Amino acid sequence: MDSPPPRTPARRRVRDRHGRGRRGPLAWPPVPAMTTRRDAFDDYVLDAAARLEATCGRAFPTVEFAVEDVPPGPAPWDHREVPLGRLYPATEGRPARIVVYRRPVETRVTDRRDVAALVADIVTEQVAGLLGVSPEELDPGFGE
Repeated sequence: MDSPPPRTPARRRVRDRHGRGRRGPLAWPPVPAMTTRRDAFDDYVLDAAARLEATCGRAFPTVEFAVEDVPPGPAPWDHREVPLGRLYPATEGRPARIVVYRRPVETRVTDRRDVAALVADIVTEQVAGLLGVSPEELDPGFGE
């Protein structure tokens, strides 16, 4: 006599106490309104670096770009000013690194649209310091 196939547990529907299930997808498509300030700031840094790389061409050095929320404790050479960005020179096996500090930059501007311009100036200034040239040579619109 054949035995019946083993019973598989019925798939249980997940519902809340009102009898409704999930109402939509768990992850929405990415839209600009869902971009966080941190993500937007990262994009500003990458855009400024890409723009400089396009203008410099082959002269652009190997450099890593990073974003941190706040700078580490004050260094003796900082003159009590909060840095907006910092250049770490290349070491053995590690390329030069430019770090832009998000919170000090955001507190310096009054309008959210000015963040991109200030970030572009900071990145230009740090790359110019790495190359040993003035920022105006890299970007004619520096500081405007």
